[in-house]
Amino acid sequence: MLKNFWNDEAGVIISAELVLVLTICVLGVIVGLSSVVVSVNEELQDTAHAIGVLNQSFCYPGFTGCKKGGNPISCTFGAVNTDGIDDCDCSTSCDMIAAGSPVNSQGG
Repeated sequence: MLKNFWNDEAGVIISAELVLVLTICVLGVIVGLSSVVVSVNEELQDTAHAIGVLNQSFCYPGFTGCKKGGNPISCTFGAVNTDGIDDCDCSTSCDMIAAGSPVNSQGG
């Protein structure tokens, strides 16, 4: 019975066919994953540009409370912060190399 089982070739996949099928599957997975990598990089680049163009400047004026005898009772000083141009603003210096062209500041 063991000899019959050993010599039985019904339903056996030939190793060359198996190698061919696995090679095609691996190549398909590699191509699919490379397109996913490019897509993810482009979306992250778009997100980085969107965050980079946010204006983070702020300003609030000072406040002076009621005066008593010519001197203010309470006061606060104002503050100003001006958002300067960073390294990656306006798509000038840190564009990623991807399949698509970098997005410029004119919306294209």
